[in-house]
Amino acid sequence: MATAAVPVRGRRDLEVMSVIGVGHFFAHFYILALPPLFPVLTGGLGLSYTELGIGLAVLNLATALAQVPVGVVVDRYGAFWPLLAGQVAFALGIGLVAVAPGFWPFLGLMVLAGLGNAVYHPADYAILAARVSPERLGRAYAIHTFGGYLGFAAAPALLLPLTSWFGWQAALGWTSLAGLGFALVLVACRRVLADERSAGTAGTVRPSGTLALFASWPVAMAFLFFALIAAGQGGFGNFGTSILDLLPEIGFEAAGLPVLLYLAASAVGVLIGGQVADRTRRHGLVVALCFASIALAAIALAVLPVRLWTIEILFLLAGLFGGAVSPARDLMVKQITPPGASGRVFGFVTIGFNAGALASAPLFGYLLDHGMARAAFWTIALISLASIVTVLKTRGAGSADPRRTARAA
Repeated sequence: MATAAVPVRGRRDLEVMSVIGVGHFFAHFYILALPPLFPVLTGGLGLSYTELGIGLAVLNLATALAQVPVGVVVDRYGAFWPLLAGQVAFALGIGLVAVAPGFWPFLGLMVLAGLGNAVYHPADYAILAARVSPERLGRAYAIHTFGGYLGFAAAPALLLPLTSWFGWQAALGWTSLAGLGFALVLVACRRVLADERSAGTAGTVRPSGTLALFASWPVAMAFLFFALIAAGQGGFGNFGTSILDLLPEIGFEAAGLPVLLYLAASAVGVLIGGQVADRTRRHGLVVALCFASIALAAIALAVLPVRLWTIEILFLLAGLFGGAVSPARDLMVKQITPPGASGRVFGFVTIGFNAGALASAPLFGYLLDHGMARAAFWTIALISLASIVTVLKTRGAGSADPRRTARAA
């Protein structure tokens, strides 16, 4: 009986991981659906770049504000229905931009899209934690993150050709229909995705200790950890091309390849990290070693003579270790999460991504404005070393009194 159950569990795990990974693909696809189309949206919608940028800011703000309340709903009533509603809302919010009659309707659609986006992290992590076997959870988190990376890559790769061939309105309409079609897949997979609260224990988790849970040392350190990850990754991914452009030996035309290698290596690193995370319980050590390696790569970029091949190798290594961090990072958060609080905790700590990106962007912008390319790499190194400190603090706090955090839930 037990032997026969192993293939059944493996098949169920694969189904859950696949569906959640595809859902995360759509989430990231929609996040990046509009920016590549800005040049045509200015004429098509009659909006300025500033107004389009405000729309993206509204989307991200709505996501950040709604993520914790959604986490409370997920913990109390289950993750499936919020996930389904989020998928539909995000698909409609992006697709209806094709017929938006002006700035204010456009902002309303960005609010709708942001509310849809707020669902994925609390719901996805709650479903994975409840439905995937513990021995495969690292790989489940890896596939979840990998799906998001693919979504980012697919958005410009698909939307730009579709816009060129059929027009931007048709491109957005078809991507919206694809997302709504996937919502039907979610409905078909409802039984596979149902977590314990969806299965009949709704209402057993009280949200009264939510603020105390967020203020607990391990969860606060995890939030800071996610913020630092976003800051460091933003230095390589978002500002890497601009930093390298400041180096006279590199220039703009050659600056894109190292960043492309960084992003591609990050996706590969996630899958490798999932395998590693499932084969060790020392997730804090894995994370610390990865960030130490990223710090060394950044220091090397700051002090070594400028050679394009050296920069490409160092960016590739930074991406590989940066991706490998993700599954171990998620397992560490699960370890400090009390039972029945996955939605709230993951919803809260992943807001750190938004906070880190918002805080670090002006800093890197300042360094670039003053031509301080090597200082930018030193900054990434310091951020990576600070990430190690938060890991050590989280582990120490989590092992000191795990019952305290559980009572807060």
